[in-house]
Amino acid sequence: MQETMLEKVARVAARYEELTALMAEPAVSRDPARLAEYAREQAELEELVTAYRRYRQAEEQLGSARALLEEAGEDAELATLAREEIAAREKEMAELTATMRRLLLPKDPNDEKDVIVEIRAGAGGEEAGLFAADLYRMYTRYAEAHGWKTEILSSHETGIGGFKEIIFEVKGKGAYSRLKYESGVHRVQRVPVTEASGRIHTSTATVAVLPEMDEVDVYIAPEDIQFEVFRSSGPGGQHMQKNSTAVRLTHLPTGLVVECQSERSQAQNRERAMAILRARLYAMEEEKRLKQIGEARRSQVGTGERSEKIRTYNFPQNRVTDHRIGLTSYRLQDVLNGDIDEFIDELATTEEAERLEAMGEAMVESG
Repeated sequence: MQETMLEKVARVAARYEELTALMAEPAVSRDPARLAEYAREQAELEELVTAYRRYRQAEEQLGSARALLEEAGEDAELATLAREEIAAREKEMAELTATMRRLLLPKDPNDEKDVIVEIRAGAGGEEAGLFAADLYRMYTRYAEAHGWKTEILSSHETGIGGFKEIIFEVKGKGAYSRLKYESGVHRVQRVPVTEASGRIHTSTATVAVLPEMDEVDVYIAPEDIQFEVFRSSGPGGQHMQKNSTAVRLTHLPTGLVVECQSERSQAQNRERAMAILRARLYAMEEEKRLKQIGEARRSQVGTGERSEKIRTYNFPQNRVTDHRIGLTSYRLQDVLNGDIDEFIDELATTEEAERLEAMGEAMVESG
């Protein structure tokens, strides 16, 4: 099993050296686009190649230490030093093997993409709308802490400060790699502000995190789109009332409908609506593909399906529980203020461990 993995890494290391040679060629150095492409590919391989080189170095040192042990003979002190060196190098090689296995895992091609987050109030009436607003605030605070930018694409407010639905964009490096774990049903248990008798209610909101797709990633034929305009019902004064700036797009093959009225310009609203539609179409196709090949994540990390309850926010107990990994935090206000890295880190670690295990099983079967 190990040799198979090392052979794979050796090929990566050979490609790394090849890229170094290519970038030194005069023709490439005069072509900024090719040079940047090679440099980007090499940068992606660097961590794995560094680990491989350290592994080979440790392997050589291990061989020398074993030879020294054989030569030590009756010299107890030299034999002890040799054994300590052997133990240290074996430990280092085991750690580097684990690192290389992790780095060999296929990366999610969408991890570096910006995201579109959709939050919809579920069961619970007005209280569900208020909870949807709490979640929106939580994610915008989280984005701020990571230096990401957020912008509302579409929203439908309730009368008391909540949202029936809010769709917003998060722009920043690695946004999808972190926020993708948030898809699913979030549940809140608390006494609503509208509750006179002090009874605890349970309400829900659904979160969908979609990687933002370019036109190159998801092509939509113009004839597949039904385009309508209407007057915005949102703020904007006379300008919004006199002009039909709001946009409704219907994707005829799937029946998906997207409305956008957050911008003053009809063209801007159409552009935003198309971005939402591309993201939804990609998500539909990806879900279908995963079901077909039977590799949808059925583990405790969850499938990310919108029907799946993933986290409960319990106000009376100051408790937040993530049901996929059994992690509970008693810092509810900190979490709602955007401090959710504790959950995301654990979810990412769990998913990585499961993928490593699956990779190991596959290598055993193939070997």
